[in-house]
Amino acid sequence: MTQHFLLSAEARSLSLKEIYKAGEEAAYQTFRAMRWPETNGEAVCPRCGCVETYDITTRRKFKCAACGHQFSVTSGTIFASRKMEFTDLLAAICLFVNGVKGMSALQMSRDLDVQYKTAFVMMHKLREALSAEMRGLELSGEVEIDGCYIGGHIKPANLKKDRIDRRKARHQTGTRRVVVALRQRGGRTLPFVTRTEDEGVSIAGRTVKAGSTLYADEAAHWDALYRAFPLGRINHSEAYSLDGAHTNNVESYFSRLRRMIRGQHHKVSPQYLHQYASEAAWKEDHRRESNGALAGRITRLAMASPVSRDWAGYWQRAC
Repeated sequence: MTQHFLLSAEARSLSLKEIYKAGEEAAYQTFRAMRWPETNGEAVCPRCGCVETYDITTRRKFKCAACGHQFSVTSGTIFASRKMEFTDLLAAICLFVNGVKGMSALQMSRDLDVQYKTAFVMMHKLREALSAEMRGLELSGEVEIDGCYIGGHIKPANLKKDRIDRRKARHQTGTRRVVVALRQRGGRTLPFVTRTEDEGVSIAGRTVKAGSTLYADEAAHWDALYRAFPLGRINHSEAYSLDGAHTNNVESYFSRLRRMIRGQHHKVSPQYLHQYASEAAWKEDHRRESNGALAGRITRLAMASPVSRDWAGYWQRAC
């Protein structure tokens, strides 16, 4: 019987034991290498780009020889003003990628012995960083499109006579959203959070290359796609796949997203649903990579991402 990739030794190339055994200095050097790969970890001034810098070893900072600017390895990145040690940051990234269907901020806070607020913001910063990998992508070839309704659940009344039809618009809570996903067969997944599934028609026009073939289910609003793309349809009341027409790949992504929300987070705010959707898409697309490769990929993205406009000082604004 074929072994699942996640059960194989190839999937395990990084562990918490290795991170903490290597120590703080090794973790620090890892972040330097990820921040400045073109100079093999030697500091480059983020203000003027000068490669001549001095080490301020007592504070793990650098001073530019040209402009005198002082900076650290995380200055100007999504981890700017961080207070956690580098071993804990690297461990957090390891835990984040090991949770193939997500990890709650509460569990992260317990594993790292940090406040829930710290874990919550840090995980959202990681989601913001990885979403940069999908920005501006254009899909081509064979692309599947579908929508998944998230949130807006109304608990049924105890007595049958008091129950309402929760499907009607007037009985909705206003928090239900649709994750419209486009997935290229053998390629990337692009998720978008909308209020209605038919908004996916305009999204496809912006993100799918002309001449590509789209596959969708029998929902009437997908009929508009015939105007711009060759379109294959699958009626799920008859079959899941028929003559090459199916949306099984995008449904696989939705399965991961639903399990992430129901099993780990239980409830997701519509305001931040796009970040959870991006995390699920990123993990689905890279599911055949080892956890070490995934940790390295996220660390590089974090070091290349600017200071977060949404999450820097989040709790100061929220309180």
